[in-house]
Amino acid sequence: MRFRISHRTHYRYAGTASESFMEARLTPTDDENQRRCSRRLVTMPPCNIHTYADYFGNIVETFSIVKRHEELLLDSVSEVETSLRDVPKAAYDISISEARQIFRSERLKLFEFLMPSPAISLSAEVNAIANRFFKPSDALGPSLLKLNSWIKQTFRYQPGVTRIDTGITEILKLQAGVCQDFAQLMIAILRSAEIPARYVTGYIETETQRRASEEQKDPKLIGASESHAWVEVHLPGGFWWPLDPTNDCLAGERHVKVAIGRDYRDTSPTSGVFKGTHTQKLSVAVLMQRI
Repeated sequence: MRFRISHRTHYRYAGTASESFMEARLTPTDDENQRRCSRRLVTMPPCNIHTYADYFGNIVETFSIVKRHEELLLDSVSEVETSLRDVPKAAYDISISEARQIFRSERLKLFEFLMPSPAISLSAEVNAIANRFFKPSDALGPSLLKLNSWIKQTFRYQPGVTRIDTGITEILKLQAGVCQDFAQLMIAILRSAEIPARYVTGYIETETQRRASEEQKDPKLIGASESHAWVEVHLPGGFWWPLDPTNDCLAGERHVKVAIGRDYRDTSPTSGVFKGTHTQKLSVAVLMQRI
């Protein structure tokens, strides 16, 4: 599938900012499942934009506004082609015990995705869930799909019930949240089971965005239109398998990947600081069109 994605971020300051320093992770990735056809970022006020790849390989754009301004506008426009990739059967059918042995031999390479991270803590409660779903003799692929389904069936999608920094323990108590919460919960369970997992952020073609002509063919997908989160699980052989616990599905052609990391803190779409005023109002609007 091919999509055009327009992502507008608008900061309005309570007063006048004398300087702003920002970084953005808004560029869709280029990999075996996705091809970035075009991309541009425009700021207002205009400025020079510098680009680099961060530790996880995400494209980061940095810029500074060093003159007085009352608002800051970022317009990111991308065209992306997505495709499906089948999971290797050998990696799907391998036992969890055998998979763990392989992961231990690659521990240095996978270290960040096996350990707790700033926003994802591990606990006895999480470990008990991991033991329930990942018994040593079970096959890895079916066990992952069962966990993906359990999160969808057990936890209610409810915007507003959690905060951006809500922890795993509170999510388990609430049994509700949004895509970020479900992705981080799944990652915590997988890491407790000694299975490497990483956080993915990007876009999803939701019900309000898909074309009417496709309405009868496509399954219903839920998520925030301005940002969506899912999980990539490392399988033996080096394959990263994308799973979306919010929708109990594989992340496929209707998912557009932008950034990866240990947790949400590594993948924030925009972050920065400003001087000269003490408050701001942020609004984000995303239009994702199938073309």
